[in-house]
Amino acid sequence: MGAPENAPPGSVPPRGAPLVAVLSGAGISTDSGIPDYRGPQGLWRRDPEAEKLVTYDCYMSDPGIRRRSWRMRGESPVWRARPNVAHAAVARLERSGVPVRVITQNVDGLHQAAGLPDRKVLELHGNSRTVVCTACGARSTMERALERVAAGEEDPACEECGGILKSATVMFGQRLDPDVLAEAVAVAKACEVFVAVGTSLQVRPAASLAGLAAESGARLVIVNAEPTPYDPLADEVLREPIGEALPKLLARLAPSGAEG
Repeated sequence: MGAPENAPPGSVPPRGAPLVAVLSGAGISTDSGIPDYRGPQGLWRRDPEAEKLVTYDCYMSDPGIRRRSWRMRGESPVWRARPNVAHAAVARLERSGVPVRVITQNVDGLHQAAGLPDRKVLELHGNSRTVVCTACGARSTMERALERVAAGEEDPACEECGGILKSATVMFGQRLDPDVLAEAVAVAKACEVFVAVGTSLQVRPAASLAGLAAESGARLVIVNAEPTPYDPLADEVLREPIGEALPKLLARLAPSGAEG
């Protein structure tokens, strides 16, 4: 362990068909036009008040916050975003026959849009394309909810029970789905290669998966522009742009002669 930063190609050699786990954070989607909210130019740094829009207690107690949240959802760049070369590289590795599981902190659905099967993507923070009622649990599409907002309902209520609706994402102050987290832990323990890409590895419990994988014997590779707390545990740390580094890295893991 502890290979030097920018280790030469080949330091993560293919091992037949290992289980490869990919932990993806906001950085993998910035090339798709979705901002990194925690980065130097991120929304949370530019407008700290915006964090209230995705804080559960604030959202549930303040109709004004909910109205602003619905406007934010309607204006989200997620609806215009398309998978980029990094998402495509992960899907290509899966098609090559290598067992792949993605554990994502993102809610944009771009891994699935790139062709990765739903069952191989663990969405730690939920997804932004579904709406859930906080009272009865009824689910519907975000598209339907935003149509209602566009038609004049500034804070649309559940059509089943009249309860408060929110996106099916994990807001600040909410717990992760324990079943999804348990499956992510199992993947981290079982994988032979763990790639953390576009994540600062500072937000737990997602960040701790990298350490768990390394402790369980996986080769840990970190692809991120800034240092992370887990860099000392990594076999390889890549600082190059994700769109350049990740496709080359994952190509090394694919079987010889696989689709390029």
